[in-house]
Amino acid sequence: MNRRIFMITTAMAALGVGGAFLLKPSSSVTNFVVTPANAQDVAEVDTSAISDLVIGSSDAPIEMIEYASYTCPHCANFHKAVFEPLKKDYIDTGKVRFTYREVYFDKFGLWASMVARCGGEMRYFGVQKILYDEQKDWIAGGKDTMEIVENLRKIGKRAGLTDEDLDACLNDGEMAEKLFAKFTKEMAEYDIDATPSLVIDGVKHSNMSYADLKEILDAKLAE
Repeated sequence: MNRRIFMITTAMAALGVGGAFLLKPSSSVTNFVVTPANAQDVAEVDTSAISDLVIGSSDAPIEMIEYASYTCPHCANFHKAVFEPLKKDYIDTGKVRFTYREVYFDKFGLWASMVARCGGEMRYFGVQKILYDEQKDWIAGGKDTMEIVENLRKIGKRAGLTDEDLDACLNDGEMAEKLFAKFTKEMAEYDIDATPSLVIDGVKHSNMSYADLKEILDAKLAE
């Protein structure tokens, strides 16, 4: 079964907040505490500076959006079994323009997103692949916060980021607040209630096999 998001507020509760939030360092830059900010201000947060994560030709005949979380096992499976052939057969060949939208079930998914974004748009999808391919390893049971943060930092370093880069990115409370606000708004746009979810030319679809996705895409291309 897909990992469910019954309400947007459920995702907020999973993060331990009522709305927008800040990540604040305590005794060290890798020891974070999630603290609440003004929940009513989420809709008012300016997220225009947060870039969309897009690959594929701007002239592609099909627009596809994926909603996924870095801590969702079904999303990791999707990226191995479906996204990789999708990229090869449809995105790289100019048939699909693909947008990835981050979903935050918990603070670890948020931090993973911040590490992936830390390297800039050119590196994002490369870091994404590592995060999904090695999801079980870096999550490490999900019990030791410090261990997970250090695992994420190691992934960032493999992508060429320095400790200074990672410190700056992971301590950027304003960015965290904007990412959460962007996520909240985007989830509401298509009434997303599970991950992974796909929106193909404006129509929402649940998780599916590559064969089923290919059938949908080929039918649209033949129109």
